[in-house]
Amino acid sequence: MFTFLKELTEIKGPSGFEDDVREYIKSKIKDKVDEVFEDRMGNLIVLKKGKKGCKKILLDAHMDEVGFMVTNINEDGTLSFAPLGGVDVRVILSKKVLVGKDVTGIIGYKAAHLQHDDDYARVPKYSELKIDIGASSKSEAEKKVAIGDPVSFTTEYEEVGDYIIAKALDDRCGCSILMDLINDGIETNCDVYFAFTVQEETGLRGPAIVAEQLNADVAIAVETTTSGDDPELEKQLWSTHLGNGPAITFMHSGYVVSKAIFDKLVETAKRNNIPFQYKMRTVGGTNARRYASTGIPAGVVSTPARYIHSPVSEVRKDDYENAFKLLKAFLESE
Repeated sequence: MFTFLKELTEIKGPSGFEDDVREYIKSKIKDKVDEVFEDRMGNLIVLKKGKKGCKKILLDAHMDEVGFMVTNINEDGTLSFAPLGGVDVRVILSKKVLVGKDVTGIIGYKAAHLQHDDDYARVPKYSELKIDIGASSKSEAEKKVAIGDPVSFTTEYEEVGDYIIAKALDDRCGCSILMDLINDGIETNCDVYFAFTVQEETGLRGPAIVAEQLNADVAIAVETTTSGDDPELEKQLWSTHLGNGPAITFMHSGYVVSKAIFDKLVETAKRNNIPFQYKMRTVGGTNARRYASTGIPAGVVSTPARYIHSPVSEVRKDDYENAFKLLKAFLESE
């Protein structure tokens, strides 16, 4: 367990720049599946044939992480940038980032001792932030970076007791669980497709193509979801709670989960004594919405995480392990 998670989270792969993630995944699982192929969007799809091939089951995890893109190189050598996915400005001030493949930068804003009451009371705009890469002029910066370069957080993976701390756990947790299932050598009656998809954070783009290619009978989005069990929130406002098991979604933004799939996931967890919880807030969305829009019934199983869509997030090891157990039991029961 956790064989692949460290390396997966430390790879840089914002939306639209998933190449390194895809190549890593392919290198680790290509000899353990029956078919491997990539589509024009950059999705990686692998097939594990079942004993009977009675129907197609699709497990989806998106490879991309939230990040940024360089939008301008300024005269003073700093970089203007825009978010790729939903990233709250308040969590990125003064954070270390990687621009392109190997240029280190710092996200800068007006120094605290130069701010006044009005500055403290409002959230900065992206247009007010700059990335400092140590260049003193536009011409110097242009030798290192270009407009359109991706920008990623640099957080390193760490295990602290029962917890895992890293960047990009949304959704490298899902990718890692799919890889663990493949590595485990599961045997099923049905054909199982594992789709490692692109550009979820920027509009659920990848699965639209996967759905058309596979026309699966069932799809499960294997995700990482917000916890909300932070000290400042009252319990009734929590979405999920770390340590209570994987979250099974009944509804989220733009999609009411197929009742048959929802009931089957819940029943599978109960029958196998696997701890689970319901995702209690319906905000946010997943690739399940995109699959459902093409007529494929879809469900969602998520690992709860604190501080997602930020430079660092946190999951519990047992939640990850129980998400793996739930999905394995679900597949083996089909």
